[in-house]
Amino acid sequence: MTHLPVLISDLGLILAAGGITTIIFKKIKQPLVLGYIIAGLLVGPHFKFMPTVADSANITIWAEIGVIFLLFSLGLEFSFKKLVKVGGSSSITALVEIIGMCLIGYFVGRLMGWKTMDSIFLGAVLSVSSTTIIIRAFDELGVKHKKFATLVFGALIVEDLAAILIMVLLTTVAVSQQFEGAEMIVSILKLSFFLILWFLGGIFIIPSFLKFTKKLMNDEMLLVVSLALCLVMVILAVKVGFSPALGAFIMGSILAETTQAEKIEHLTKSVKDLFGAIFFVSVGMLIDPKILLAYWQPILIITGVTIVGKLITTGSGALLSGQPLKTSVQTGLSLTQIGEFSFIIATLGLTLKATSDFLYPITVAVSAVTTFTTPYLIKYSENFYNLLKKILPQKWLDAISRYSNSTEGITTLSDWKILLRSYIVNTITHSVIIIAIVVLTTRYLHPFITKNITNGTNGVIISIIVSFLIMAPFLWALSIRRIEKTAYSHLWLNKKYTRGPLIAIEVFRIALGVFFVGFLMYGFFDTWVAAGIALGLIVLVMVIFSRKLQNFYERMENRFFYNLNAREAAKKQPEILPWDTHLLELTVAPESKLVGQTLIDLAVREKYGINIAMIERGKIMIPTPKANERLYPNDKVLVIGTDDQLASVKPLFEGDHLAAQDENTFPKQDMSLQKIVINSKSPIFGQTIRNSGIREKTQGLVVGIERNGQRILNPDSNLVFENEDIVWIVGNNKRIPELLK
Repeated sequence: MTHLPVLISDLGLILAAGGITTIIFKKIKQPLVLGYIIAGLLVGPHFKFMPTVADSANITIWAEIGVIFLLFSLGLEFSFKKLVKVGGSSSITALVEIIGMCLIGYFVGRLMGWKTMDSIFLGAVLSVSSTTIIIRAFDELGVKHKKFATLVFGALIVEDLAAILIMVLLTTVAVSQQFEGAEMIVSILKLSFFLILWFLGGIFIIPSFLKFTKKLMNDEMLLVVSLALCLVMVILAVKVGFSPALGAFIMGSILAETTQAEKIEHLTKSVKDLFGAIFFVSVGMLIDPKILLAYWQPILIITGVTIVGKLITTGSGALLSGQPLKTSVQTGLSLTQIGEFSFIIATLGLTLKATSDFLYPITVAVSAVTTFTTPYLIKYSENFYNLLKKILPQKWLDAISRYSNSTEGITTLSDWKILLRSYIVNTITHSVIIIAIVVLTTRYLHPFITKNITNGTNGVIISIIVSFLIMAPFLWALSIRRIEKTAYSHLWLNKKYTRGPLIAIEVFRIALGVFFVGFLMYGFFDTWVAAGIALGLIVLVMVIFSRKLQNFYERMENRFFYNLNAREAAKKQPEILPWDTHLLELTVAPESKLVGQTLIDLAVREKYGINIAMIERGKIMIPTPKANERLYPNDKVLVIGTDDQLASVKPLFEGDHLAAQDENTFPKQDMSLQKIVINSKSPIFGQTIRNSGIREKTQGLVVGIERNGQRILNPDSNLVFENEDIVWIVGNNKRIPELLK
């Protein structure tokens, strides 16, 4: 008898349970994630009434793969450029929420008598909302076009990156079992260093590689390459002491900047769904119903703290960022849940043996409850705002309104701010690159040269030359390159008292470059004298070849920014946000009655109060289209208006007005090829095809006639039907039989 490995039977049991429960949850219109968790509970070791997974260790490995692909998928939706563009409002909102919920969660845990580590992890679990649940709720409620939705999505982007940072910090805290300020700072600096390095290197190399190999790759090869890049970054992350999830997230965010991001996301979706399902089932397997019953009071308390705390912290953050009270309340009630990142953080606590066993099932239970409540809180958020407006004193409402209006003005940056910001970015990025080069050459390049090429002094000289050639363009950019020439000239010429600080900045830049070169030299020479001589020679070479270094660096920089901006180069949207209006991209559905009409005939400004800012037709961009411009199927139209105006015009673009079928529409499956036999009593006997009314009666077309053993393909419309003709018609199969009556 053939032996079936336990892994296969366990996997079959997991997928079968997951498939059945998710079908049920889909039927009752509940989140599929909850279905997977219930499936895990049913096949887990704590539920004895059904077949149980035999080897939980193997499933843990599958679940870890699920976390990797789940984070990879989140990274594809994240992208660092989105973080840069997210704006101050979303950043402030998210940061206030994260810090506030971390503190609230910690103090609530301590008040319930929990250990310090349990309380710390509880705060982290409560600080991150669920992207998956919010997107699903927004889709179902049809509120993605509203102004607060943009703020929510921006906050979620910031939360994703913050969750990665929280995981790194929690790992440090869990290992040391105490707060070590120095270790925390080292962890943050280490994470920042590798994030910058991986982002710069990834954007420079990976988009160029994908562009170069685009013609060689089919869908299968692109899928394999994408997953390979993900796992390579996972390996790199683990090698430098980070979690696999961080590596997957970083690679996803790098690929999100490429022109093939949408295609990669589509190809990897099935892989993510499969392993993600296994992960969420494994989440359910770790739940012990006895613990849930024993801790039902903390579950209720933490659920209430999550909803109320997130409403207060998120709403306060939105108000602080200058948002109106209505938008702040709607944003606060949208983020009142925990989800996938909370599971991962709770799993991290279990894996590191830093938390008690009860924290994990409590996290899952709170997530389940808040998942159910989220759609209702979003739906009735406007009602809650109206109630709040009646309760709050008018002085408070006026103060909030004045503060919100005061933050809408256009902000300008002084020359000093522009210059200092550019210098800081330039110094940090190039310092990271140079440090990475020095570490790689001293640890890997030099040992390789001495082992395989030559050793002794010759090996040292070759290593230094190669290292310096790699470092030279970045040293030039760090120490010599002119940055923000216009702002620099204004400060130098117009305000003489600023020349001292400007000179000091330039001296610091040169000194920093000399320090890095000396740092490289000291790695190869035993004495400072030899290092000093080599340093002098290298500085001299840099001055002599400054022009060539500049040209080479500019080519690299142009390539980097080309890769960074390639995806959005053709999709640039004007940023016009007056008053309470905002931009929304709508697609003209093929069945929409807008198709074929000119803008002057539609009169959307007069009827709905919206303005059309741009039309995207394939690769063609039509900014501020003229009145005689027509709309065509699948045009992407950038419109600007208020929430109510956009809500009223959205069904027009999507063709929802055709939801009820009229006599001229029928389901696609009703279109078929059928034959009828003409006799002397047929309504169309003796008539021509044109006069028979077949097109009007059957919504069909005569494609062939068999007459006296001969076949007439695509007959002429003047052909007359005769007795015993066999007529082939493509049309509505429910109407064709009427021709026989």
